[in-house]
Amino acid sequence: MKRRKWTPEEKMNIVLAGLKGDVSIAELCRQHNISQTLYYRWKDTFIQRGLEGLAGKQSLDKEREQLQAKTAEYELLIGKLTVKLAQLKKTLDL
Repeated sequence: MKRRKWTPEEKMNIVLAGLKGDVSIAELCRQHNISQTLYYRWKDTFIQRGLEGLAGKQSLDKEREQLQAKTAEYELLIGKLTVKLAQLKKTLDL
């Protein structure tokens, strides 16, 4: 069976339909051909983090890139400070 790729908006719409309560969760899952376990996982994620949480890997990759950029910035700053400290130590030892 081929796996289906759901967009964050599709996931949100399915979760919201389940939260409305017009249709049972079992029927909703049958309509969209997903398991109830998957529905409840999406629901929990949506409640915890909203639409951003359902975006999944894309938002995590973006967050990871931001952290890596910040780490590189700090490493550069530490390097500059280390060189400056070494220069000051040499100056004081004269």
